Amino acid sequence: MLKPIFSILALTAATACSTTLTRLDMPTVTSDLEVRALVGSVMVRTVSLPTYASAEEISLETAPGVITSEGDLLAADDPSRAVTLSLTQALDDILNATVGPDPWPFAGLPDVSVDVRVSEMLGSAVTGTFRLAGQYYIGGDGIDFANSSRTFGYTVPMVTPDIPGAVAAQGVAVTQLAEDIARRLGR
Repeated sequence: MLKPIFSILALTAATACSTTLTRLDMPTVTSDLEVRALVGSVMVRTVSLPTYASAEEISLETAPGVITSEGDLLAADDPSRAVTLSLTQALDDILNATVGPDPWPFAGLPDVSVDVRVSEMLGSAVTGTFRLAGQYYIGGDGIDFANSSRTFGYTVPMVTPDIPGAVAAQGVAVTQLAEDIARRLGR
């Protein structure tokens, strides 16, 4: 008779100790830009992120140069995968070309590949802005398209100076990056 009572008490105690995880999804921000591409197909390689930005825990600058994260707010998807797919979708919407992520999901090889290396992807509670910076490379293999590289840096105001505000601003910054890359691939 006491075993069922102890089992119920143990289950109640375990339930009371469990935590609820909150995951934040980077919003999709659409662009009004339309660009006629100089190429027929574009592959977006997996975006390289700094360690703090590639973690499941979402980071925020809380004092000048101090990056912190809270374990109770997590990214909804692997950050590198989320940025790569968001960038791919934005480029596909902007360009009149076939755009896909790496690994290339179509038969044959793409005309060009875009490789993005992010050096900074962070919201700041200090300044109330989100910063996305780094360098991207566009390379063509087997077609007449000049290889090029370009640095980028975008500062986007955050609606609120906290993690949800940073995640919302991140979507805007990724769309700005897609517009910049599309202009380089277009006429």
